[in-house]
Amino acid sequence: MQVILQSGFAEQTINKSRFIAMAVQCTTEREIGAALRAFATQHQNAHHLAYAFRIKTEQGIVQRFSDAGEPSGTAGMPVLKLIEGRDLINTCVAVIRYYGGINLGTGGLARAYGGTAKSALDAARIGDFVEMQTVTLTIQYNQMDALTRALSKCNGSILNKAFNEQVDLELSLPKHEVVNFLNRFN
Repeated sequence: MQVILQSGFAEQTINKSRFIAMAVQCTTEREIGAALRAFATQHQNAHHLAYAFRIKTEQGIVQRFSDAGEPSGTAGMPVLKLIEGRDLINTCVAVIRYYGGINLGTGGLARAYGGTAKSALDAARIGDFVEMQTVTLTIQYNQMDALTRALSKCNGSILNKAFNEQVDLELSLPKHEVVNFLNRFN
C-alpha cells in the first residue's frame, strides 16, 4: 500500500468549466471533514465539490465518495477508482468545479473529474505505507538519549511524555519495530 507524503494540487479548464483538485493524507473521517471544509472555504463560489477517500481503521478499510450533485457515478466514483488503482490508503482527493455554462455529458464529467484528480495525485509525493502502533513505555532518565536516537532511526515519534521519578512515554512506532523496541528499553 502507498500513502501521500506531500499533498498535491492541480487545475484545468475544460469547455469553460474550471476544475481544481487536491490530494491529501488523512487518517480519520474527522480529518477528512476538516480538509474538505477548508477546501470548500477557499472556493466558496464553486458549484460542486466531489470527493473520494480511503482510510485504514481498526475495523478495516473505509472508502466513500460523493458526486456532489453531479449525475450518479460521474464525479466521485472516477476519483475513488484512481485511489484504489494506485493502492493508496489514508488518502482523500477532492475536486471543485466552477460550472462554465456548457454541459459536458456523463462521459465528459467522468473524464474531467478523473483527469483533474489524476493530475493532483501525480503532483503529490507518494511513499510506502507503514502501519504505526501506539505504545507506552517507562524508562530511566539516562536512557532518554538512546531512545531518541532509536526513535529517529525507525521513524517513530514521541506523542506524550511525563517526567516523574522515571520518564513515562507514549510513542508511535512502526508496527514491525514494536517488539524489538520494547525489548531493548524494558
